[in-house]
Amino acid sequence: MSIRPGRILLTLVAIMTSTGCYVADWNESHIYNPHWTGHAKFHNGQTMSMGLLLGIAALYYLYAPLMVVSKQAAKANLGFVVLLNSLYWVTQGSAYFYPGTVGADPPSDMNPMAQAYLDVVLLSVTAVGWWLESARLEAM
Repeated sequence: MSIRPGRILLTLVAIMTSTGCYVADWNESHIYNPHWTGHAKFHNGQTMSMGLLLGIAALYYLYAPLMVVSKQAAKANLGFVVLLNSLYWVTQGSAYFYPGTVGADPPSDMNPMAQAYLDVVLLSVTAVGWWLESARLEAM
């Protein structure tokens, strides 16, 4: 299999989507935060599971060669991968617009906008990966 920069970028975002939420949230700032209510932790668990499954699904559609029987099918798979890679980060960005939300709780000293910056970076990487992989498919 040849090196495909678009696929590599999309793979990195899928891996970040499926694992990054556990790296960021499985600690005292989130799931073990004594100031959080049980229901807040419930939704944190829901969000981590969603990230895991979105990343796994994106990887499946990115690397499932048996599903790709035509250029049109490959483009459809690519579109679905881009959607799966984007959903977590778009919804995380939208969380800033809900009443009373903040990007970081005590005891964290993290920049409250750090997650928004991460959203922009990963959505941009997804867009570049989509563009590169689309160009490769068009050249087939």
